[in-house]
Amino acid sequence: MHPSNRIPVLVGIGTATRHEEDFTRALEPMDLMLEAVRAAGADTGSAAALGRVEYISVPRGRWTYANPAGEIARTIGARATTVLSTPGVLQQALIGEACARIARGEIGAALVAGSDAGYRLLRAQIAGRKADERIQDDAPDIFLQPKEELRHAAEKRAGLVMPVGLYAILESAFRSKHGWTVSDHRDRLADLYRGLSQVAEKNPHAWNRNAIPARVIRESSDKNPMQAFPYTRFHCSTWNVDQAAALLFCSTVFAEELGIARDKWIFPVASTESNHMVAVSARADLASCPGARITGRAALDAGAIGIDEVDLVELYSCFPVAIETYAEGLGLSLTRTLTVTGGMAFAGGPYNNYFLQATCRAAELLRQGAGRNALLSCVSGVVTKQAFGLWSRDEPPGGFTYLDLSDQVARETEARDVLEEFTGSATVAGYTVLHGRAQLPKGIALVDTSDGKRALITTEDQALIASMQETELVGRPVRVAANTLTAIG
Repeated sequence: MHPSNRIPVLVGIGTATRHEEDFTRALEPMDLMLEAVRAAGADTGSAAALGRVEYISVPRGRWTYANPAGEIARTIGARATTVLSTPGVLQQALIGEACARIARGEIGAALVAGSDAGYRLLRAQIAGRKADERIQDDAPDIFLQPKEELRHAAEKRAGLVMPVGLYAILESAFRSKHGWTVSDHRDRLADLYRGLSQVAEKNPHAWNRNAIPARVIRESSDKNPMQAFPYTRFHCSTWNVDQAAALLFCSTVFAEELGIARDKWIFPVASTESNHMVAVSARADLASCPGARITGRAALDAGAIGIDEVDLVELYSCFPVAIETYAEGLGLSLTRTLTVTGGMAFAGGPYNNYFLQATCRAAELLRQGAGRNALLSCVSGVVTKQAFGLWSRDEPPGGFTYLDLSDQVARETEARDVLEEFTGSATVAGYTVLHGRAQLPKGIALVDTSDGKRALITTEDQALIASMQETELVGRPVRVAANTLTAIG
């Protein structure tokens, strides 16, 4: 049995969602975060809980604060180690490290909080104004950032600036692997996201609580424009939201000392992650995610349960292929309910903070009796890093498990060299068509060369682009001149 004074437990959850049309009345991100933190403290039922926090982690959002954890500590009257992480650091890793420090006996209580105010930024932009933030410029005790670039230089040169294009390329490879036609696959995606919207409709914390019909999700329109074929806006994370979340952890001994009721307790069973990084263009297999399979199975093994015994599931849903590849790695059917929130397209995907929102919702549902356990997946980059959190109403007999499986994932992930420039014949490995406001569509394909290397090619030929959106291009031969697609077949 794990030493009783080192068993971590989630005892406080807090969220904040504001939908203010007037940006001058909207809360700035720091205040949203503090609102969620106070809510988490109040949720414990103990007035002393926040003041006992010794470790505070915050994932960076679209704001300028240098050390928001420091401001949280000062506000709640805690003497705490402060942490700031950049995008590219798994949000589950922040949770895992906080719980691991409690399990090692280094601290008694920890807080993980985050926020973003994208809707405030959007409303200010529409008004032709700037949404100001207060200056917060002291340094955190710990600063975390990825060791490598998340994107390949060739991807940026090809115009793949936003993640949606890279995810759509992976999506085409997944479609081809399963032998679905382009049209049938679009039907599948629309139905999958229709189901997500129905969950969001019942989630009181969701940004958009309107269930959306599959046909509306599938087809492009003025309100639902195509982003990167086959993804319309309804397939993409809704990040212009004002949302925040906070999670308060402590040891069971602390929880008892503070008088926190047992029905509040949710146990972190396992936190598993892989930080092995391979850019999309260099991945030999575009249609699967070894890291999802390895980290997911490790989390289940740590809890000594099978995937069919998991009551609640939340698969990270920035774009559909993240759901599909994680589900496949776990052996989950796409017909099962794969979200507790309604997904990032509907519940809201605050920049670099959604996973904290989802964890709060899972804990809330577990407390309400919706199940005894929950499994949540986490993504960083373009499915570049993978992680899982397993939670339970019951104390894990072996204590909390924290595993970094990067080395195993590296051994099972094959990479290829990516050429800066290519001319010749090749075979399409994955592709998409980028759409932009007041711009002609642009075709982008990732191709396999005859010598086992990769190249990114583009086309602005509208006839070729029309063909790319009607029939399957993956697996077909193409001709290329200086990274430009000249002919199919």
